[in-house]
Amino acid sequence: MSLLLVVVSALHILILILLFVATLDKSWWVLPGNDSLNLWKECLAYTNQSSQVWECRNVSENGWLKAVQALMVLSLVLCCLSFILFMFQLYNMKRGGLFYATGLCQLCTSVSVFTGALIYAIHVKEFHHPGGSFGYCFALAWVAFPLALASGIIYIHLRKRE
Repeated sequence: MSLLLVVVSALHILILILLFVATLDKSWWVLPGNDSLNLWKECLAYTNQSSQVWECRNVSENGWLKAVQALMVLSLVLCCLSFILFMFQLYNMKRGGLFYATGLCQLCTSVSVFTGALIYAIHVKEFHHPGGSFGYCFALAWVAFPLALASGIIYIHLRKRE
């Protein structure tokens, strides 16, 4: 049983790491010159006669991008909350109880990540420069989605044992 708890906890921590990197790192959209754009700032390099100049500005005020930002932050909050709930339930729940609250939070995390990544994929041309491609943070969000979904299902079926 302790091995199962370690595996479930490690999976949850992996999902947390993936969500933190996907939300905060700078490679959601990659431009042809290897410039990367994230959900929060656009920093582009320009060559000015003899030196390279970086211009950073806030991302567009597009409502869809704001929704993606909110959903990714919500997924982080829900994932942290579900881990705290899991630890609380692990030490305070009666023997034989199910981790319903933890599983429900983790399923909501999965839905939040899925919705944010889907909105970004559909509306990316509205708020980023054309001619780019999706970066690794976008891929990490899509990897975190099925892992969070599986984790939520595992938590719902997991019973506390001694």
